[in-house]
Amino acid sequence: MRRVKRSWLSSGKILQARKVMFFQKKKSKNLTKTGAVRGLKKASKIQYLQKTGKLPPDMGRRGNRRR
Repeated sequence: MRRVKRSWLSSGKILQARKVMFFQKKKSKNLTKTGAVRGLKKASKIQYLQKTGKLPPDMGRRGNRRR
């Protein structure tokens, strides 16, 4: 078993596998922009509900998140 591991290490297969496993594609400009717009809309809605009194003051951005 040790020989196999050593050969994989020297060949770079383990390193390549880890690179592939943890690689995250970069988001496109369109996706980032739509996400930003969605976040702004959500924030403004929460702010409006807090100002009108329909949302309790302690329920902020992360108040209703489940754990």
